[in-house]
Amino acid sequence: MKRRKFIRNTGLAGLTLGLPLSGMAMDQEFYTLEELMGKSDIDLYGEGINLRKEAHEAFVRMKRAAYQDGIDIKVVSSYRDFERQRAIFEQKYIDYTDQGMEPLAAIDKIIEYSTIPGTSRHHWGTDVDLIDASKPASGDVLVADKFAEGGPFEDFKKWMDQHSESYGFYLVYTDVPRRRGFKYEPWHYSYAPISRDMLAEYRRLNLVRIMEKEDFLGSEHFTTGFLRTYFTDNILDINPDLL
Repeated sequence: MKRRKFIRNTGLAGLTLGLPLSGMAMDQEFYTLEELMGKSDIDLYGEGINLRKEAHEAFVRMKRAAYQDGIDIKVVSSYRDFERQRAIFEQKYIDYTDQGMEPLAAIDKIIEYSTIPGTSRHHWGTDVDLIDASKPASGDVLVADKFAEGGPFEDFKKWMDQHSESYGFYLVYTDVPRRRGFKYEPWHYSYAPISRDMLAEYRRLNLVRIMEKEDFLGSEHFTTGFLRTYFTDNILDINPDLL
């Protein structure tokens, strides 16, 4: 079995992030620091899907059910390792600072939608960005307006609102008032039966100290206060069903 490849398949003392670890079971699987940060190889299933085995199987069932209702669920993005997330972050940092933005302003702009490398849920093999491939859409497809009333993915969003949770997939960054952190992403879903435990394990780490040791473009501007706020707002202020 090849790791981090498509597996064809038929079918200080730590910002432990404060909130109760309500999703953690005593017998949950243990996840390493490297695994949680996208720095280790994991088994991924499904060509063009790239999810952990259980999440992949649930996704295939959901995709088949949606297809019966005229929705062709397509994965736009799923697993990303640390280096891929670093490349995304650094390229945006270069683009924004080249436009004249100050480093901290550039970082604030990046984290409206993109995570700091090592902190992305896409490192886990549980999270996917989804659209309806049966509906034509020009330009960037991951735009909130395209999932709203009158948009090409309106029917997809309505179907997912009604059915996705029965397959274990929950919207991560909701549009509830006063939610902080990443902006509303009607395309980003997480397979909760696995990701809840991974987040619980992630929250046990000294995340501030860990991230202070990372070195990539822009990271020299991270302060302890910034990192604490980032983890509280961007990592934890999500759909409460995923906590």
